[in-house]
Amino acid sequence: MPATIDFHVTSECSQQCPYCWGPQEIEAVPTDTALRIVSRIASVGARRIVFTGGDPLQRGDIVALIRHARGEGLEVAVSTTGDLLDAGFLAAVEDAVDLVSLPLDGSCEEVSARTKEAGHFAAIMRALDLLAAHPRIDVKVATPVTRHNLEDVPAIVGLLDDRAGRMPNRFFYNVFQAFPRSMADDVAWDALVVTPEEFAALRAEVERRPHRFRINWLDHGTLDRLYVMVFPDGSLTVPSGGRYLDYGPFLEVGDLEELLTRTDFDAPKHQRHSKGWSRTE
Repeated sequence: MPATIDFHVTSECSQQCPYCWGPQEIEAVPTDTALRIVSRIASVGARRIVFTGGDPLQRGDIVALIRHARGEGLEVAVSTTGDLLDAGFLAAVEDAVDLVSLPLDGSCEEVSARTKEAGHFAAIMRALDLLAAHPRIDVKVATPVTRHNLEDVPAIVGLLDDRAGRMPNRFFYNVFQAFPRSMADDVAWDALVVTPEEFAALRAEVERRPHRFRINWLDHGTLDRLYVMVFPDGSLTVPSGGRYLDYGPFLEVGDLEELLTRTDFDAPKHQRHSKGWSRTE
């Protein structure tokens, strides 16, 4: 059984990241169904839930979902674009959230704006300031390495070293090699994806000196391991390579552990694409 299940509670997002492999234009389940999904995630034996999207803060009921997850005994992480993170939200969930994850695509607005909307860099700096006032919440910053920011990542690490030194929170940094997987069918991956050799050279450069936080390096092989998601419509979805394998409504799946360990795991009932469904049997 996977320790973590990601609940993509919405497709709505303020960003249009070219490398995004989250759900696109999928209608979200209502609050009562979302609460049942959270309870099911706890009942199948997962230890933690990641509320993600899209941006989970786009949902008006996100605080209720988070507090319900905590009541079910789950560790709770929130992966947000950071644009809507504010003091009110953090005050409402401070005792229910274990970790907040934020994306950072550049060490300055100029680099960030190559893959994020204008102003996103400033939004992440504000979010880090707000989180510093909530030391019990762990902070994770994640950078997708693309051709647009490959040379800038050491500067991002330097920026975060300075930030982490001024924050009382436990701080983590994930650096991942942008993966050629998307629900969109028109992504120019050749202009985005760095080679394994480039990613390894970047890691070697960054690791030449110590840092104030742990850095997790996530290459394509790591990112293509078992990753269990519940999509906004409540479907159990597992990415594999460039595909999205759909196993139907999560609330109707019988033995989840048995399903995830089947030898025919790569032959689900449906394969989901950006433009609807196609049969694979």
